[in-house]
Amino acid sequence: LCTVPDRETATRLAEAAVTQRLAACVTMLPGAESVYLWEGALERTQELLLVAKTTTAAYAALEQLWLSEHPYELPELIAVPIASGLEAYLQWISHAVSPC
Repeated sequence: LCTVPDRETATRLAEAAVTQRLAACVTMLPGAESVYLWEGALERTQELLLVAKTTTAAYAALEQLWLSEHPYELPELIAVPIASGLEAYLQWISHAVSPC
């Protein structure tokens, strides 16, 4: 999971992840509103949420790619393990992501 400030950033990060085969798919969800404290101030920001479908083996490389390309000083980069899923879809993810 990764929040980004705008569609341009979302598209750039999603396309880089998929073309470099670090993610099988990145879903870009618009309309996220984040409320958080940053440097002592309450912030409210409109963002997009990226949901990348990848493998455990590729996560570190994906994290490094997005970290290097992200405009935020401290981007949200969170991995959530897949506990279960449609076996054919999970196999597709494994085949679409290059081994790292």
